Amino acid sequence: MATIRPASPADAPQILAFVRELAEYEREPDAVRVDEAELLRDGFPPSGEGAYFECLIAEEDGEPAGFALFFPVYSTWRGRSMHLEDLFVRPRFRGRGIGKALLTRVAALSVERRCRLLFWHVLDWNDPAIAFYRSLGAVTMDSWRRMRLGDDALAAVAAQA
Repeated sequence: MATIRPASPADAPQILAFVRELAEYEREPDAVRVDEAELLRDGFPPSGEGAYFECLIAEEDGEPAGFALFFPVYSTWRGRSMHLEDLFVRPRFRGRGIGKALLTRVAALSVERRCRLLFWHVLDWNDPAIAFYRSLGAVTMDSWRRMRLGDDALAAVAAQA
């Protein structure tokens, strides 16, 4: 049986390892730009500063099995919401309920914090994940397109301010 616990600053190397494994799984191994120092700064800031994200770690028999990284956002239509950025379970631990345990814990935290929505993105080719999420009652929002500005494009738009 897996245990789920909040990540601590000592987990930054493990979080980064999970992020890299997820990027490999998602066929984007060279896309990871974050490093341990950024994870520490943004997830575990000095007291008095708010964390930019939270993370849960799943362990089975003391071995890191998966993680969920999430943060609050605000919906102008629905109010408080939670965004699940990443949910990842290492392949050898899949099928044991660890992904569900992580997702239900994030859902419980969202409800405790009076969020009306929990949302995330899933790659259109990731049929096992889509089936899993639908089995829990999640719905796809096919009429919406995810947009982003990054790196040079973000800097170019910001320079116009």
